[in-house]
Amino acid sequence: MLNVVILAAGKGTRMQSDLPKVLHRIAGKSMLAHVIDSARQLQPDSIVVVAGHGADAVQQSFAADTQLQFVLQQPQLGTGHAVQQAVPQLLGGENPTDTTLILYGDVPLVQSQTMQNLIDARAQGMSVLTEFLPDPTGYGRIVRNAEGAIQRIVEHKDASADEHQINEVNTGIIAAPTAQLKDWLARLDNDNAQQEFYLTDIIGFAVQDQVTVSAAHPQFGWETLGVNSRLQQAQLERLWQGEQARRLMEAGVTLADPARIDVRGTLTCGRDVFIDVGCVFEGEVVLGDGVQIGPNCVIKNARLGTNTTVHAFSHIDQSQADESVSIGPFARLRPGTVLGDQSHIGNFVEVKNSYFAAQAKASHLSYIGDAVVGLRVNIGAGVITCNYDGANKFKTVIGDDAFIGSDSQLVAPVTIGKNTTIAAGTTVTRDTDDNGLVLSPKKQEQKADWQRPQKTK
Repeated sequence: MLNVVILAAGKGTRMQSDLPKVLHRIAGKSMLAHVIDSARQLQPDSIVVVAGHGADAVQQSFAADTQLQFVLQQPQLGTGHAVQQAVPQLLGGENPTDTTLILYGDVPLVQSQTMQNLIDARAQGMSVLTEFLPDPTGYGRIVRNAEGAIQRIVEHKDASADEHQINEVNTGIIAAPTAQLKDWLARLDNDNAQQEFYLTDIIGFAVQDQVTVSAAHPQFGWETLGVNSRLQQAQLERLWQGEQARRLMEAGVTLADPARIDVRGTLTCGRDVFIDVGCVFEGEVVLGDGVQIGPNCVIKNARLGTNTTVHAFSHIDQSQADESVSIGPFARLRPGTVLGDQSHIGNFVEVKNSYFAAQAKASHLSYIGDAVVGLRVNIGAGVITCNYDGANKFKTVIGDDAFIGSDSQLVAPVTIGKNTTIAAGTTVTRDTDDNGLVLSPKKQEQKADWQRPQKTK
């Protein structure tokens, strides 16, 4: 049985923020959410979050997650004290293999494989995630005996001069047998420089009880980096974005510049995908084979089919494009947009909650909202679907092969028949039949003696 305890009670004074530290974001997701999501891949039996400063805000952020348990640490008297608050929620303990994994909400990028390696290293004892640092200043040191066995962890402020020379450091992440962890936590005291209850003291108790203490190490150095300031947050953001860029390129994606891409969610790419500089991907984005993304695009919760091209400065949100679609430049697809094969949305066109059938196109300066656009429809520049009366939304239906002339207004609810041509500048307020021409006649006049207004001096 596996318990996961996540310590998330810190105030984060150096963040200079009213937002609890663990709710600050890395790659579009709160640090605490990163830890929870990685831990969930282990399929634990329980996840307990120890909250403190801003506890209400932390719990409210995860109100929809009914599988999480929250406990309060108040006041904050150290890491050992924090884990003590979670003890009543820990499951199991009867079986020697029952394990409690202790993680930190401000150390967001520990990968699930590293967590699993730490659990595997526990065997019948306990395990600590350690690292070797060229400059271990500020970190707790791993003290080993002559045979190399871990004896204890000493905090930097409590370490001797010789212990300061040790470069193997404690990350704070521990996997321990649940039953014995409860006993060790009950034996903690605060007789130290900080007058806090150190979780690391349980290492000494384990040694006293002749429990083997093993070490595991992270796959990547950035996994155990914590965030205590805006600067550290920004540094970790770039490290994580670099890792995501590396993974994309190893999967065959071409990035114009790996340093200029931001993935704030999940980006899944097919073969021969190209992504230009300055692009941001949010939520869940899927790019099919041969998709080409131009510079400075923002794509959120979208699926783009094979050989689709998104030109520069386009924004796509909760939309779908089928095969060989052309979008942009400077296009905006709002939620609910679905584009059929070989359709085309051009520059400065906004589409919302609409379906474009195959080979339909709106090439310039148009707004299409709450519409169904048929096969091979051509929508001219400046066309607007007038879908909102100030209170309710209405649908526009445009039949196959219709031609909508420039600067026309389609006042919904309205249906344009198949193969119908709407003359430029027409305001359509009633349904039209198939075929033929629809226009709003206006007589052109010219006044020969008219004078332009002059600016008053």
